Amino acid sequence: MSTTTRRSLEELRALAETGSRELADADADTIARWAAENFPGSLAVACSMADAVLPHVISQHAPGVDVLFLDTGYHFTDTLVTRDIVAEELDVTIVDVTPKLTVTEQDAAYGKDLFGRDPAACCRMRKVEPLADSLAGYEAWVTGVRRDEGPTRADTPVVTFDEVHGLVKINPLAAWTFEELLSYAAEHRVPVNLLVTNGYPSIGCEPCTRPVAEGEDPRAGRWAGFAKTECGIHT
Repeated sequence: MSTTTRRSLEELRALAETGSRELADADADTIARWAAENFPGSLAVACSMADAVLPHVISQHAPGVDVLFLDTGYHFTDTLVTRDIVAEELDVTIVDVTPKLTVTEQDAAYGKDLFGRDPAACCRMRKVEPLADSLAGYEAWVTGVRRDEGPTRADTPVVTFDEVHGLVKINPLAAWTFEELLSYAAEHRVPVNLLVTNGYPSIGCEPCTRPVAEGEDPRAGRWAGFAKTECGIHT
């Protein structure tokens, strides 16, 4: 968690505008360096543990950087194993972000398996709200959102100001393809969730994620059967 004095929203907006303009065509390493230089001690990386490419890229310039993992209580075992491997092998600080209610407490308050009846409400309580609380202590957050993941992400900017959370949002891998992601992971021996090579290009909570068929949208396996493709974090 950041211990620095947080800059004003106006200052952060100005930094976001500068970054957006100067880094529009920059590579991921240059973007990571800019993030580390402009937000020392106030930078967080969000990682779903589908892979550790993003934490690896950022940690080259910000060793020990906080990596926020949304521990929803519904993750695949492989995802939790990946988190533990990342904590051991990379120069990062894993921060487990947990919801206010345990799964058992949520079941008691809202009925069992809320994800199957109202996935938006479940995501809000187990992902969106906990992340918002955690981000309050930082000036910028870095995500692994890529434009090739689907129509809702096709226009993802490299740097923007996140009005919802009131901080700078940085997407160093925005222009990467899935193949480039896997190539980087192989070249640098970065941990990758075993599910990724078994038909899960996008990994969320176990009850709401299925394998993706060849030719399908990479996020087609998320919330299958619902008119939902985002958990609400990147809206």
